[in-house]
Amino acid sequence: MGRWRSPLLFYRIVATSKSINPNFCPNLPLRSSVFLLPTNQFLNFRSFSALPSPSPFYAEDFDYKTPNFDQNQYLEESKENEDTGKITVKAFFLCTSVDLKSMQAENSSNVIPPTSRSSNYIALRFCDPPLQTGSVFEENASCCRYMVVFHYGSAVLFNVEDHEAEYYLQTIRRYASGLLPEMKKDDYAIKEKPLLVDDMQGGPDYIILKNLDIDSIRIISSVLGQSIALDYFVSQVDGIVEEFTDINRGMEKSGTFTMDRKKLFQLVGKANSNLADVILKVGLFERSEIAWRDAKYAQILDYLREEYEVAQRFGNLDFKLKFVEHNIHFLQEVLQNRKSDLLEWCIIVLLSIENVIAICEIVRESTGIAV
Repeated sequence: MGRWRSPLLFYRIVATSKSINPNFCPNLPLRSSVFLLPTNQFLNFRSFSALPSPSPFYAEDFDYKTPNFDQNQYLEESKENEDTGKITVKAFFLCTSVDLKSMQAENSSNVIPPTSRSSNYIALRFCDPPLQTGSVFEENASCCRYMVVFHYGSAVLFNVEDHEAEYYLQTIRRYASGLLPEMKKDDYAIKEKPLLVDDMQGGPDYIILKNLDIDSIRIISSVLGQSIALDYFVSQVDGIVEEFTDINRGMEKSGTFTMDRKKLFQLVGKANSNLADVILKVGLFERSEIAWRDAKYAQILDYLREEYEVAQRFGNLDFKLKFVEHNIHFLQEVLQNRKSDLLEWCIIVLLSIENVIAICEIVRESTGIAV
């Protein structure tokens, strides 16, 4: 069978050369009949590649290695990208009153001129951080620090870190009265995206704005300041409700009422003053001139009031105050009845004394006549 191998190989070389050069015509040998023999399995040569196969010793060099995917690193990078462009907002309620006139006079270089007739707050801009002197910042909302102070005791800080907040709060305390033993605090955030299609977009614990300007800061401050103040007044009313609950439980056990009139009047005054502060000082239902002039600020105002459930929380406060009012009326009637009973007993005693005196005079006169 070896005698057929060389002619067959020669035929394959000729066929290959012919496919490359169509003008090539070799002189075939006379004994070409050998090529008409039936093909066997040995004629089906295995196709081969011109590239050398890797040696087993270097196989590791040709293996595809999957890149090492660190999920924690990916999450950290995603968080960093998410925090990029985020402006922190911190709301505080630290006192019950702030002297805005004195504060404005002594910090006139930082006061931002108002754009509305509202006089219950002032806005201040600080472009040099208090703890990093010599730094240069651009005059825009994302680089400067802003502080909005309300006369009822709320303060909202923009773009201020935790370690810097105390500096600004100490400035407010110099003009504050009725400082709270424990101030209330709330955190929020703003993201500025100039390529945003809409003027604003809501998110969990943050709001996305197309452009953060001074009026946006004023609108956001008004809602956050009212919200944190409402938390304080709700806690005060909760304390009053708890006191009346204890009184009712004591009456349930003993069947008597032991509160004096002065204590009751103190609770009445406290409840009424809290309601008046929420409506008048905090201005929970006052109209915003900035939102009235521009629809985009009205959209921000409505979104934040809905986000912080201002109306629902005031409804809960009003319900608690009605409970307090009902208890006050009941206890006032009890005290009034007690006073009426006391007066009746006094009248009875006086009448008894008068009768005794009259009887003594009658006895004395009758004795004198008999003598």
